[in-house]
Amino acid sequence: MQRLGGLDSAFLYFETPTMHMHVGGLMLVDPSTAPKPYSFADYRDYVARRLPRVPAFRRKLATVPLNLGKPAWVEDPDFDLDYHLHRITVPAPGGDRETADVVGDILSRQMDRSRPLWEMWVVEGRADGLIGVVSKVHHSSIDGITGANMMAELFDFEADVESASPATDGWEPERKPSDLEMVGRALVDWAKRPASIVKLMPGTVMSVGKLANRRGRGAPGMPAPFRAPRTSFNATVTAHRTVAYTDVKLDDIKTIKNVFGVKVNDVVMAVCSGALRKYLSARDELPDRSLIAAIPISVHDRSEGVEGTTKVSIMFSSLASDIDDAGERLRYIAEVNEGAKEDHELVGANMLQDWAEHAAPNTFSLAARMYSSLRLANRHPVVHNLVISNIPGPPIPLYFNGAKLKVLHPLGPVMDGAGLNVTVLSNMDSIGFGFIACKELMPELWDLAEAIPGAVDELLAAAKQETAPKQSTKKPAASTKASAAAARSGG
Repeated sequence: MQRLGGLDSAFLYFETPTMHMHVGGLMLVDPSTAPKPYSFADYRDYVARRLPRVPAFRRKLATVPLNLGKPAWVEDPDFDLDYHLHRITVPAPGGDRETADVVGDILSRQMDRSRPLWEMWVVEGRADGLIGVVSKVHHSSIDGITGANMMAELFDFEADVESASPATDGWEPERKPSDLEMVGRALVDWAKRPASIVKLMPGTVMSVGKLANRRGRGAPGMPAPFRAPRTSFNATVTAHRTVAYTDVKLDDIKTIKNVFGVKVNDVVMAVCSGALRKYLSARDELPDRSLIAAIPISVHDRSEGVEGTTKVSIMFSSLASDIDDAGERLRYIAEVNEGAKEDHELVGANMLQDWAEHAAPNTFSLAARMYSSLRLANRHPVVHNLVISNIPGPPIPLYFNGAKLKVLHPLGPVMDGAGLNVTVLSNMDSIGFGFIACKELMPELWDLAEAIPGAVDELLAAAKQETAPKQSTKKPAASTKASAAAARSGG
């Protein structure tokens, strides 16, 4: 048995029938690189052999009676791979848009909490012969780092590597704790809670004081929440999801980064900003104030001893979408990001996780449902406009049952008030942008995806201008004029 951490549990508490807290992923693999022809049965056997490497795939939730405390992960004695692994055919003509529609439909359905919280769908029928593999895992059991680790166990570094694990590994589930045991642990937590909250207070107050002092000195930093402008995708979400994706050259992103002396993440945000400007301008709704993005930050390296799987924090940053010039926009984003990181360090990497430990299950679940049903996201000021995640991807070729990985796009959750999520991940020599949104709020999501290459070109043009020789405005000296005249006269 493994107890969920506070943040793991929060993803369960805040989930509603329309605000799903699972994350997805689309992988396109090339079966022509495999040593044997494609068959779904062969893919099923491949996944079955990998199960021992990914223990999370065979564990499910065990809740405390009356929701008195955080749930735990226990191994499912009735685990059935065929409940989690499915096949589906993409409709004609079998291109990227049709594939994205299939992915959006898969991610529009809430997961069954009585089973292990994951699904995998094998998508057949693409016109280019590629096979799609769609993953769906609840955020309570995965974040960027653990997701990368999970992917490493499902892929090989060579096409013809046989799985070391047998199809049947002799696995037997552990004993499930009794309701009395679960209640006992919850009561111990309740007894410790007041002292734990008291212990958190001084550090929290000190962090807030340091942050206020820094901002009082006028230092650039994190934009304040509830100050974002409202757009059409900043409203209460439905259960329907729409998906789009695109790829650009990693070398282009690095060229822009090097010319402007910024970080890859700064360039990624500037690209997103440029694309969003075009998307919103075409709909005559580009705000006068800048869009605000929420940026998840992994804190695995600073969360030693913290219970749970999901170890992330959040930073807010400006997209400078109110600045017309692409180069100036990038510079401003980089400046704000530096300040926002300093603000984040002052607040503390573990503060979100520490306070999430004290979330009351029944109270927070009821609050989330009331918030959605009353459509409160439409009434109060916008907290932030969207989520942008930038995840380092594999720099080497990967193979799924011998089929080479060609496309990889993670897809995060959307929430009331922020109906758009952008996840960016590098893979070999490309960098992919994956978009997921509430379908009713952004029915033309492909317009945003198709604006990404143009936003990169805009920044490349700014970089070219930045490195172009500057023409002097000084008048030539008299001797220079004389030399030029002599040259023209042949003297």
